[in-house]
Amino acid sequence: MNLKTIIICGISAISSLSLGYTLTFQQENSSVEWPEYLGGSDRNHYSPLKQINARNVKNLEKAWEYHSADSGQVQCNPIVIAGTLYGVTASNHAFALDAATGAEKWRFRPSGQPTSNTNRGLTYWSNGNEKRILYAYDSFLYALNAQTGKPVDSFGELGRVSLRTGLEANAKDRFVISNTPGALFEDLIVMPLRVGEEEGAAIGYLQAFNVKTGKLAWVFKTIPDCGQPGAETWPADIKSRAEVGATNNWSGIAVDKKRGMLFVPTGSAAFDFYGGNRKGKNLYANCLLAINARTGNLIWYYQLVHHDVWDRDLPAPPNLVQVTRNGRKTDAVAQVTKHGYVFVFDRLTGKPIFPIDEKPFPASDVPGEQTWPTQPIPRMPLPFSRQNITEKEISNIADNRQELLETFRKARKGTYRPLAINTETLIFPGADGGAEWGGAAADPEGVLYVNSNEMPWLFSLSHREDNAAQTGLSPGHLLYNNTCASCHGQERRGNPKSGYPALTDIRSRKQRREIDNLIRSGKGMMPGFTGITPAERQTIIDFLFGEEKTEAPSSLNTGNRKTSGNPYKFNGYNKFLDNNGYPAITPPWGTLTAIDLNTGKHLWQKTLGELPELTAKGIAPTGTENYGGPVVTASGLLFIAATKDGMFRAFDKKTGMQLWQTQLPAAGYATPSTYEVNGRQYVVIACGGSKLGTRKGDSYVAYTLKD
Repeated sequence: MNLKTIIICGISAISSLSLGYTLTFQQENSSVEWPEYLGGSDRNHYSPLKQINARNVKNLEKAWEYHSADSGQVQCNPIVIAGTLYGVTASNHAFALDAATGAEKWRFRPSGQPTSNTNRGLTYWSNGNEKRILYAYDSFLYALNAQTGKPVDSFGELGRVSLRTGLEANAKDRFVISNTPGALFEDLIVMPLRVGEEEGAAIGYLQAFNVKTGKLAWVFKTIPDCGQPGAETWPADIKSRAEVGATNNWSGIAVDKKRGMLFVPTGSAAFDFYGGNRKGKNLYANCLLAINARTGNLIWYYQLVHHDVWDRDLPAPPNLVQVTRNGRKTDAVAQVTKHGYVFVFDRLTGKPIFPIDEKPFPASDVPGEQTWPTQPIPRMPLPFSRQNITEKEISNIADNRQELLETFRKARKGTYRPLAINTETLIFPGADGGAEWGGAAADPEGVLYVNSNEMPWLFSLSHREDNAAQTGLSPGHLLYNNTCASCHGQERRGNPKSGYPALTDIRSRKQRREIDNLIRSGKGMMPGFTGITPAERQTIIDFLFGEEKTEAPSSLNTGNRKTSGNPYKFNGYNKFLDNNGYPAITPPWGTLTAIDLNTGKHLWQKTLGELPELTAKGIAPTGTENYGGPVVTASGLLFIAATKDGMFRAFDKKTGMQLWQTQLPAAGYATPSTYEVNGRQYVVIACGGSKLGTRKGDSYVAYTLKD
């Protein structure tokens, strides 16, 4: 068991929180608004509204639709305060709408370099008549006047501060953004960070900024300095530690405002798939951290994956809930994971509510790698996703089933099976869960509602090509292979079924400056490669355009770049699919599960999503991949979009029975919001589409009951 209470926080800090067991449950979102990301600081996706209920939900109709004229994937969960809805567009422009009509009040487009990174929303802060919107764009945190949308000049430098402020000096030229709203506590905003996942990525320290001034208030180092608690879980060699990055919170933070505690899930260390240069458990990667919100001091932690080499980031903010066990009520924190588990802890002490076993798993046979011999597995709740696949579960509707069986038999299999060199390992649940960034909803009864993907992936490693002369490749080809091929393929044909476009025809689709910006800044879920120099970016573009010069420019060093800490490269995020692009396993391919956290038992599990072309063939609904989470209401409803089929659905939260659905203008890969204005309840969802091969959209759509 890897539970540790940090003594340096002081006995007084713990005793000041000792009322945790006797406080009664109070849902954070007790108003008719949707004031924070995912409904409230508890991140429970819960609303006390009851106007729309099981009897009348069938009467929902479209109230308004806002077109941003900015098409593309939108993951935003909009917030609603005092009749105004705040959200972002596909290109991350902030806007304010009349929440009753959808009429635009203002729109903010930052000047300078454009960005195409996804953003899941904004944060609202007020003090008397002063009202601000805080949101991230590129590598900056902006403060806007909530009424006008104009930057607040007194915040930082002309309304913005750098998200690199509290990071190491080497983060200056590395990819650093934030695509999840900051967590607000009093006059502090604590910012999630998204950084690179390759060797040399920035370290994603947790930073708190003053909402009024923009000044940095505190920093929590997710890779401890030598001599600090947790440093012993990393190599002592300073050079090796300098090659490691990430260990960042990108998925969001829950806040216990009564106790002044932050609950922070972290991701894996970089490089994601090889840890030979970071031997040890690697604290505080893959941890749930309890942090003092005022000081940034660590109260307790629990590591959910030791020495991660599977990219098992904690994918969503935890839920702050109350559970009853053996007649005793406990304020708890529940964390969903990509591998389909729910870990539940006493919020005050970090003690597991249900037993967690350290179970042994196979060791890596990759030279230089030392995987940790055990991993924590909770006895309860039971997993909400299948954990292993057998031959019987290879798709029985696939035209090429025999080919799939051969691939399955050759692959390495099993929970926490390490990756191998040039041999595929079946990762299930896959790289996108299990649970994903949409997270789970929770009601005051202690029931958790979580949607899940059931998609197998095939991962492998190969030796890096570090020297152009030795490989016989041109400098641009070598750069492409070591930077881009893991997603877009060695032959540049991409993997459209897995979501990665071909680059063979990119010259006909994009200009050089567009590609240069994509490599630098990223797009959607593609990270930016800021560690690549401008000359190297141009060399990659030359290769893609067939214009590579005979001699590389003198400023190009990549032909002889040596990555001493990482001798391997990742061979790509490859979904295990049949020849028609469907998952190579039997359905369900997407699920929605209700879990009673008081008992650890599943109340129900339903297939989520439908592929009409398969239903037309007489195949029962299969479920689909899904991105974005559910919303649950006091009237007993659960709303969710998320699915590839582009439907928006309502379920009975007690039984899981579907009560309503409607076709969206584009798939809603986002978490909806619900609110009341002028006595009417609305439910709104962002419809950006463009993921999983679906068409692009540019709208937010709100629904309300017919007059």
